[in-house]
Amino acid sequence: MGRAHEVRAASMAKTNLMKSKLYSRYGKEIYMEAKNGGFDPDANLGLRKLIEKAKKDQVPADVIKRNIDTAKGGQGENYSSARYEAFGPSGSTFIIDCLTDNSNRTISALKGIFCKCGCHLGASGSVTYNYEYQAIISFKDLDEETVLETLIENGIEVTDIETDEDEVTVLAKPGDASAVKDALQKVKEDIDFITDEVTWTPSDAITLPDEDMDKVARLLRMLDENEDVSSVYHNIANPPEEE
Repeated sequence: MGRAHEVRAASMAKTNLMKSKLYSRYGKEIYMEAKNGGFDPDANLGLRKLIEKAKKDQVPADVIKRNIDTAKGGQGENYSSARYEAFGPSGSTFIIDCLTDNSNRTISALKGIFCKCGCHLGASGSVTYNYEYQAIISFKDLDEETVLETLIENGIEVTDIETDEDEVTVLAKPGDASAVKDALQKVKEDIDFITDEVTWTPSDAITLPDEDMDKVARLLRMLDENEDVSSVYHNIANPPEEE
């Protein structure tokens, strides 16, 4: 069938793996949020936000419904969240958030991944002190002055407001993310949020030298392939491109 067929098959396999990982991650998060906070998205804001994000990432409706139904039935595994901090080459640092039903398996797998890549895990607090945990919400069709006035009128304190051409980004406390969005939607009901996430942002980003690119690319790929890993944050300004 030739080389072209092999390339297409490999690409399809990678796409299917990425979809499987994405569905699994959202499935766990939706299941736990529904189990702990309630099954009705109108009453459980955390669940509503997760469902909105899942739909935006093209997670099928039946995956969402199935995990909510599993939580309703009291079935399924009990997952717990865990956060790990690590050090990579040339001053790079990593924060890895996991959702797992077996913490021993998770920590063992992460130690193996970092060891294989010549990196190592750190103690709790050894990395996060150099990051800020914040909500990042970006959108278009509203100017910075209007945004600032709207947030002040609603008593919402933000860390910063940035403008890049016609895109405005609001940085706020994680707990204020929903309030920011609700206030902006009152001004423009059909506003489209380009970015809507709560994330760790580094105080200072580092630029990797070329000789470390392969090592970090392998590390990120192995973390992405691990079923327990839900999110990875780092301080690399020039991360390697996905293969």
